[in-house]
Amino acid sequence: MTKITSSPNCGNSPKMVFLKEFNIAFAKRDVEFLVESVTEEIVWTIVGIKKITGKKDFLFELEKIKMEKTTELMLDQILSHGKEGATNGIMKMQNGKKYAFSDFYQFNGARGAKIKSITSYIVEI
Repeated sequence: MTKITSSPNCGNSPKMVFLKEFNIAFAKRDVEFLVESVTEEIVWTIVGIKKITGKKDFLFELEKIKMEKTTELMLDQILSHGKEGATNGIMKMQNGKKYAFSDFYQFNGARGAKIKSITSYIVEI
């Protein structure tokens, strides 16, 4: 079971709630929710590591990491404004590793609920 800790101000807007749910789905490896939350043309840039383009490759990447279990997700901040959003926090893995992350999101519109791009910065701590 994954322990979730989140900043109390994450419920200020529907997009902030969505980003919280998206990050929880990532920690729990809920591939179906993640794939349904992005556009067909999704671009996921993991800075310094790789760039994943398109929903098919996004799904392939999620399937590769599905077996890595997250024991704890700590969301420090969730921000949203217009077509953009951001999250940051720490993920603790079952293998003992810890990662600090910041993710920047672009949505398909100011009112759109689908993510069209993600830029991820990940640092092992």
